[in-house]
Amino acid sequence: MRDLSEIREEINEIDAQLVELFKKRMDCAKDVAEFKKANNIPVLNTGRENEILDKVCRLGGEYGDYTRLLYSNIMELSRALQHNIIGSGAELRALIESAGNELPEENISVAYQGIKGANGHEAALTLFPKAQLNNYDSFSDVFDAVDRGEVLFGVLPIENSTAGSVSAVYDLVLKHRFFIVGALDLKIDYCLCGLKQAEFEDIEKVWTHPQSISQCENYIKKNGFEPTPCSNTAFAARDVAIEKRLNVAAICSYRACDEYGLKILDNHIQDIDSNTTRFIVISKQLYIPEQADKISLCFNLPHVSGSLYSVLCRFHSCGLNLTKIESRPIAGSKFEYLFYLDFTGNVHSEETVRLLSQLSTELPGFSFFGNYCEK
Repeated sequence: MRDLSEIREEINEIDAQLVELFKKRMDCAKDVAEFKKANNIPVLNTGRENEILDKVCRLGGEYGDYTRLLYSNIMELSRALQHNIIGSGAELRALIESAGNELPEENISVAYQGIKGANGHEAALTLFPKAQLNNYDSFSDVFDAVDRGEVLFGVLPIENSTAGSVSAVYDLVLKHRFFIVGALDLKIDYCLCGLKQAEFEDIEKVWTHPQSISQCENYIKKNGFEPTPCSNTAFAARDVAIEKRLNVAAICSYRACDEYGLKILDNHIQDIDSNTTRFIVISKQLYIPEQADKISLCFNLPHVSGSLYSVLCRFHSCGLNLTKIESRPIAGSKFEYLFYLDFTGNVHSEETVRLLSQLSTELPGFSFFGNYCEK
């Protein structure tokens, strides 16, 4: 058996050779890029790449699958270099350069879903304390209001730290492809409230939003309450006040309890104290603040082994941290998906813009949603 130090010395020698060969291969990729640029040929050639991958897999023998993975990464990096030389993504760069800087805060209208006392109302007040706030019945109505120009911005919940993604909002984001120009992490603190003459022992049923049912699931089960889903927590509080049933309470915000003249029967009832909902601000106009720290985008991929990995490899090579991946099946397709991604970054970084430019050229269904600050 060979000594470990001897084996490592041999590995070092092999690595030195591999690095030199890799540099030569990337130099060839530069020449390929210059040829493609001169002849207006697209960077991505799927047929050629698959041919190479199949070949190296065969040559790799017992390490064929590892060889294929290695070369898949090499070709991703080669393609990235070619995009940089060709200058891909001119349309995306122009869009970024045309963006406004700071979001206006006064003399504007902002939409939210629900009524006064809803979490959406609280988020809108926090983000736009000087704006006129307009309430709408559904998430879809908020998007439609932005689309029609009735409001400049819409504020919507997209993810909760306990209950997970708000799927309906993600679907609407992917449908409308509006820009995301801001975000807020709002701590959610629920109370149980009923009529002024009610006592905790009277309560048999609770009304609230389905997300709130998930966020207070253990509390509801522990007390044997029967949950009834409502379209909004504030609607639930309002309806409890209107219905005047002693055995019914609402799970809602403290603001909603006060707004509709109810009585607090129990405090801080969410299952997890750090319960937080992330809200986004949507707009038909792109704004990119100087200190923007989060980027959102989407694209679609075929249901092919390694396709998502190949894309994520590019983020890793740029040192960018992914914070969210959400997938949705494409209607009418055969196992193809739209992917929504959030990652930390700023488009004032040339390396980040280059990556976005590469992806916008290669990936079908690509949309840059925005670069914004998350408060």
